[in-house]
Amino acid sequence: MKRIFHFAVAGILAASITACGARSGEPATTDPTATAASTNAAGQSAVQDDESAKDVVKVAASNKDFTTLVAAVKQAGLVDALSNAGPFTVFAPTNAAFDKVPKETLEALMQADKKADLQNILQYHVYVGMLSESLLQDGQTFNQVNGGNITISKKDGKTIINGTATIVATVKASNGIIHVIDGVLLPK
Repeated sequence: MKRIFHFAVAGILAASITACGARSGEPATTDPTATAASTNAAGQSAVQDDESAKDVVKVAASNKDFTTLVAAVKQAGLVDALSNAGPFTVFAPTNAAFDKVPKETLEALMQADKKADLQNILQYHVYVGMLSESLLQDGQTFNQVNGGNITISKKDGKTIINGTATIVATVKASNGIIHVIDGVLLPK
């Protein structure tokens, strides 16, 4: 009899706690998966935050000079990864840099069946860690997210990546730094 009493009290207590947690007009639920299933399954990029500094993706998305890069990052499915805490150093080609790539090549890379190739190229533009321009020295090599290496050179006060892309500006973000470059880096 005592056992039945304890089960009854435990059941009433559980029902009371669940009912207190429910909003007015909503049925109480004791299924913990019901709440998880109803929440948005989007990643870090879906977090609404209008007060913090912008991450590297939001900085790029807010600048009209990066529309091609942002479209490529979306197509490659890398928005959530680059919206995470980082820190990241992103060597970000401008639209003008992408204009130097043959149009047919760029269009082909934006196709669903070329997603892996697009990811490889974009990940070649990302270093995990914070590399301010003052840390970039002539002859240094850095391992990028895709596993490839980039080489830094300095000439006439300019910082050049792989001998082909020059850093033209630097923008800080909440989860890293963006070095704006005038060329697209291609992995070997």
